[in-house]
Amino acid sequence: MRKILAVATTALTLTAMTGCGRSSTTNTSSGGVTSGKKGTIGVAMPTKTSERWIKDGDYVKSQLIAAGYKVDLQYANDDIPTQVTQVNNMVTKKDQVLVVASIDSTALTGVLKQAKAAGIPVIAYDRLLLNTKAVDYYATFDNLKVGVLQANSLVTGLKASGKPAPWNVELFAGSPDDNNATFFFNGAMTVLKPMIASGQIKVRSGETGFKTVATLRWDAAVAKKRMENILTKSYSSVDVNGVLAPYDGLSRGIIAALKGSGYGSGGKKLPVITGQDAELESVKAILAGEQYSSVFKNTRDLAAATVKMIREIAEKKTVTVNDTKSYNNGLKVVPTELLQPVEINKSNVKQVLLDAKYYTDAQMQ
Repeated sequence: MRKILAVATTALTLTAMTGCGRSSTTNTSSGGVTSGKKGTIGVAMPTKTSERWIKDGDYVKSQLIAAGYKVDLQYANDDIPTQVTQVNNMVTKKDQVLVVASIDSTALTGVLKQAKAAGIPVIAYDRLLLNTKAVDYYATFDNLKVGVLQANSLVTGLKASGKPAPWNVELFAGSPDDNNATFFFNGAMTVLKPMIASGQIKVRSGETGFKTVATLRWDAAVAKKRMENILTKSYSSVDVNGVLAPYDGLSRGIIAALKGSGYGSGGKKLPVITGQDAELESVKAILAGEQYSSVFKNTRDLAAATVKMIREIAEKKTVTVNDTKSYNNGLKVVPTELLQPVEINKSNVKQVLLDAKYYTDAQMQ
């Protein structure tokens, strides 16, 4: 009876909050957690092939340890069965809370159901877990704004390039199994779609739909190959002026393809290329004038927001969130803490990253 009442109370709380656009708090659903207890936190990260995810894992682990928790940090190397096994082991060991950055947003549904049955709260970390009621909270950045920043930066760069409109632009999106990729692309298209419709921007490949331009697993090699194919098919007699790239790893793959076709040498300029995550190699490319911009998301702050959620869950406090209506995972609206992204380009990249203590000046040389 106590469990039934707890579920009903949580459902009523979420329903009441969903209609409210203000920053708010929501009750924890951590029935299996002892108040104040500091046990082991299971942290499932997708891969070590991206500098960004290595930093996320390090930040979450170090901040949890500083807060007095033990940490079970696992990387799945972009292999879905491996991540399912890792999370299942965390449930079996009865880790106190699960923090999950998924490879595939729907692949963990079964094991998350087991976590819920065991009373283990689940926090989706930067990637929303879809089609499950077993996710309690979501910590991320304003993903729609990320896309808007990328598109606005692309347009600013095109206008500053000295070439008048219409501009030849190609579009890339992230992995179709990552819910964030849709938000990034949709945010960007709020800016770019009207310009495509008016003729200011021409996508000569004709590839403008998300499913067509998506890049499975955010794979730089896949992006490089697609860019090569586009150049061969659509740019034998004209130049590419801009590329919407949603992530720095893809940006570097795209740049490699462009350089292979003669861009960046012999007076043939590289196009305006966007990115995301402020990866060190791309920061250097921005300073060298090869990549135009990136979107900086201070993952140290994201880790801090996640650790705060864990503390509040353990202490039976309300968990502070600032969005209770935007992130519907197909079965529920997930209470979310949204952090703000920042555009970086050659004019501000060093100042922003030094102020955030993200890199040292020596690292960016």
